[in-house]
Amino acid sequence: MVTKIRRPELGSITLSAIVSVYLLAITNNSFWTHAAVYFDHSRLSLLSFGTALALTTFAGIMLVSAKYIMKPVLIFLIVASAAAAYFIDYFGVIIDKDMIGNAAVTTQAEASHLLTGSLVLHLFLYAVVPSLFVVWVKVRHQRVMPKTATTLAIVIPCLLISGGLIYSDFASVAYVIREHKDLMKRFNPTGPVSAAVKYATSTYQERNIVVQPLGTDARQGARVIAAGKPVVVVVVAGETARAMNFSLNGYDRETNPELKSLGVINYSDTTSCGTATAVSLPCMFSVYPRNEYSDRKARSTENLMNVLTRAGVSVSWWDNNTGSKGIADLISFASMTNQKDSPLCKNGECLDEIFLGELDKKLSATKSNSVIVLHQLGSHGPSYYLRYPEKFRRFKPDCRTPELMKCSVEEITNAYDNTILYTDHVLASVSRLLEKHQNDISGAMIYMSDHGESLGENGIYLHGAPYAIAPREQTQVPFVTWFSKPYQAAMGVDTSCLAKETDQPKSHDNLFHTVLGMMDVETKVYNRELDAFANCTWQGPPGKSNGSTFQAADTAKDLPAPIVPATVMPGAKAL
Repeated sequence: MVTKIRRPELGSITLSAIVSVYLLAITNNSFWTHAAVYFDHSRLSLLSFGTALALTTFAGIMLVSAKYIMKPVLIFLIVASAAAAYFIDYFGVIIDKDMIGNAAVTTQAEASHLLTGSLVLHLFLYAVVPSLFVVWVKVRHQRVMPKTATTLAIVIPCLLISGGLIYSDFASVAYVIREHKDLMKRFNPTGPVSAAVKYATSTYQERNIVVQPLGTDARQGARVIAAGKPVVVVVVAGETARAMNFSLNGYDRETNPELKSLGVINYSDTTSCGTATAVSLPCMFSVYPRNEYSDRKARSTENLMNVLTRAGVSVSWWDNNTGSKGIADLISFASMTNQKDSPLCKNGECLDEIFLGELDKKLSATKSNSVIVLHQLGSHGPSYYLRYPEKFRRFKPDCRTPELMKCSVEEITNAYDNTILYTDHVLASVSRLLEKHQNDISGAMIYMSDHGESLGENGIYLHGAPYAIAPREQTQVPFVTWFSKPYQAAMGVDTSCLAKETDQPKSHDNLFHTVLGMMDVETKVYNRELDAFANCTWQGPPGKSNGSTFQAADTAKDLPAPIVPATVMPGAKAL
């Protein structure tokens, strides 16, 4: 005879209290740790704040404790809190609107690196097990009117006491929240849930945005017209490379031997627009500086690629990452990540050398002024060890797992430095290809990373921290450029002059205007003050004095060039 196990029976108030305590005590380790630091000036203030937060959490759960609603909501809160807690506690990240946006546009290959055994075990213990408990228990519910009266009798006093505690020490609480905006973003479940709501709301509001034209007066200037052969600029959009690990910037390891041998121009103080690709990449190619930039503005205004196209420049975007984030929607685009027959590719990801063979072919066939964007996979974590081939595994022992918490800081740094060493090789190879074809083209390369990376400093890993509190590891990025001799002669670039300005602060704000200047595109939207090379570039046809100045066109003298339809190079897959 089988004995039937009797299900435990709890009242809705008791279950609400149990779940509240669970969420507060188990899924908010990072929150309480940071709160203790931020309230270090007064333990009594921390106690008042913590009590107020606990009462508010309990009141909020009580409000959803109605029959048929309670269990699904509690399970959602438990799962959401447990999942968020894993990334917050282990990687030190903050799940805000931008982080939700990053997750929404990630690829299957990129996401797979985060789906580790540690995550599965964590979710089983802290999400599945407590959720099964909620499903298993029987909940006693009162009838509607008594239930409403009981709920109000609990919720109202909780909120009043909570409000009183905050009010009694308002100055201290307000100071901490104002000065440490990350604190409440760390609180589960409201932090990640509110971030998801904000992302969904903004996405919905932006669904019918009409893109406004930009640079309708754009045209090619006298220098590029008189160049004699096609001018080609390769823009390399880096991924997750931080400036402090570039030996060109004084890092004590030689991570840039090939670029150093080429005599590149390296800007040692460059700041990113954001701390994640979904923000930084569109911002880099946007006309808006960081202090004016927003996702909505970027979506509603054409970008650098469109202005170049209007000027008659042939523009292409080759992607070895998760897409162009809308930048290349109206230009020639090719995804490099699905070339299954290439030894450089595996499981939907390719090493960045995948660009080089196609670039060699492209340069040999180029007959017109062109800009080619290479969007790297670069140093994207946490699987740094997959971003470089064995021959570039110079720094050992290197972390060979995406579960960074299983590696020492030295192993993580070694793996990351190997990715920088490999990026050095790819960038140098791009420059050498431009040099190889210099009899037929005048070529230059410009490289900027989209954001940096934290490697465990102060308990923080990866990237995506809110910009206001982001560490410099995530906001200081490399900025490197190289010019072929024909390009220098044709476009009037004085590299010895540029070398004297490399310690001047630069940022992503410069990229839009610098590339326009490199292609000698005349338009009212060009800002010479933000062109990083303008002070060392002749602003007239070759042979003119260096004192001539740029004059933008007052009106569009030619009709805008037609937008190039999307094409796909052989072996690549269009997104």
